[in-house]
Amino acid sequence: MDRWIGKVAIVTGASSGIGAAIVQALAHAGMTVAGLARRVERVEELKKKLPADAARRIYAFRCDVTSEESILDAFGAVNRQLGGVDVLINNAGVSKLTCTLLTPNNTQDLRTVMETNVMGLVLCSREAFLSMKRRQVAGHIVNINSILGHKYFAFHNLNIYGASKYAVTAITETLRNDLRNEGTKVKVTSISPGIVRTEMVPEGDQFKDTPMLEAEDIAGAVLYALGTPPHLQVHEVIIKPVGEMV
Repeated sequence: MDRWIGKVAIVTGASSGIGAAIVQALAHAGMTVAGLARRVERVEELKKKLPADAARRIYAFRCDVTSEESILDAFGAVNRQLGGVDVLINNAGVSKLTCTLLTPNNTQDLRTVMETNVMGLVLCSREAFLSMKRRQVAGHIVNINSILGHKYFAFHNLNIYGASKYAVTAITETLRNDLRNEGTKVKVTSISPGIVRTEMVPEGDQFKDTPMLEAEDIAGAVLYALGTPPHLQVHEVIIKPVGEMV
């Protein structure tokens, strides 16, 4: 990770769960971290819990990745205030567990999942790449995917979430091809966890006996991918808790 010390990382969905863990891990590793979130005040609260040396490297920016205008505003602010982006962690994701594909009046919920998990990821990747290209940076884009982007499993009410993660798997490969065709040295990595103990896991007894990963496990995988030498690209990391059935 030494070559990233002082460089700028953007983390989307930075206010909780995996995103918050990644923000902390990158700051502790010496990176300047722009935490993008709708609940930007939670990123500010996170900073208060960290040692001063790490906290001073974290900057909070309001961003709703379902809005292109919001994405452009956030990336513009990062470019102006921090000089540009060297690493992008596409972490923002959502699942709507209150409906199925066939539930009446589910259109907005389905759109929210696709706009967050797919279009938000694509637009953030585009803006990060433009910043890297303008500054001739051999950066790194990391997509937080899911095991459900590789295998269908009939969890109740996952609606279009699995399809959105299958899209992330395909988009990662498309990005890799586009980056190669652009003649850049920008890397792209997909990290696909099994179930992770975050706010996305429903409360109650449904998952009480289910083995789970912790958000810090995913942050560790991000550090591993970023820590590889410039000539080496990690394409895919699949992480499951011991005993998981999926």
